[in-house]
Amino acid sequence: MKAIVATDLTAGTAGMKLVELPEPRAAINDVVVQVHAAGFVNTELEWPSTWADRAFRDRTSSILGHELAGVVTALGYGTTGLSIGQRVFGLADWHRDGILAEYVAMEARNLAPLPGDVDFTVGASLPISGLTAWQGLFQHGRIKAGQSVLAHGAAGAVGSMVAQLAREAGAYVIGTGRAADRQKALDFGANEFLDLAKDTLEDVGGVDLVFDVIGGDVQKRSATLVRAGGILVTVVGPTDIRPADGLAVDFVVEADRAQLSEIVQRIRDGRLRTNIGKVSSLDDAIGTFNSTDRRAGKTVVRVRP
Repeated sequence: MKAIVATDLTAGTAGMKLVELPEPRAAINDVVVQVHAAGFVNTELEWPSTWADRAFRDRTSSILGHELAGVVTALGYGTTGLSIGQRVFGLADWHRDGILAEYVAMEARNLAPLPGDVDFTVGASLPISGLTAWQGLFQHGRIKAGQSVLAHGAAGAVGSMVAQLAREAGAYVIGTGRAADRQKALDFGANEFLDLAKDTLEDVGGVDLVFDVIGGDVQKRSATLVRAGGILVTVVGPTDIRPADGLAVDFVVEADRAQLSEIVQRIRDGRLRTNIGKVSSLDDAIGTFNSTDRRAGKTVVRVRP
């Protein structure tokens, strides 16, 4: 099968290679999925799990990517809850070979059924962005109706999900980003927009929840805006800065079948829209990942036409 692997820790996306590998086999509690569409996050090349397994053993060259939509083709011993021929989507384990390939073996529990009226490309765009937004808002942020949310990168793949889900939950959403992103952020649910390059962040005033996807100085300044009892949620690693009278939570997104089902149902009934940018074939994917063009939305690789 064709697969894209990471070959050099220091080379970034330039170290990717398209190679031929044997098709994987399903272990206990695994399924094999024929991948139809896949998502990829560039920062994956910086994650320790890309280069080592849980026992810290080197696993170069590893197959990249962790978001997928496809069809189950084989079941491992003891696997329940899914069937051969079923359409699925989900989030593959960080420490195992990923999904930028024609087939992947992964734990069945990390997959959810993909309804027949949802395209594979849409399904592959949802797991990281949708689950990150869901878990950051509802599990870690404990968002409630009537609260205010400062959603950084509100026109991006994760931020647009944050804005939509927060708005649906009854929150007032202040989106941030570049000036060119203003209308897109508003279209995805932000009540108002702040240009991080020109506007003064502190003019936002107090908020109940900050959802940070940027880090650095923006994260530090945002922490001062959190009201008493509020929460700063971040996905860019541990933070030394904490709100004076609130909490700071950093987290790594996890696969969750029930949450995936909630997310895809919102796609079906129109409460949630995915933010898809460039769609590439597997053969052209490495060139797409190495492009210097600014990414607008989620890059999806269409593995099967």
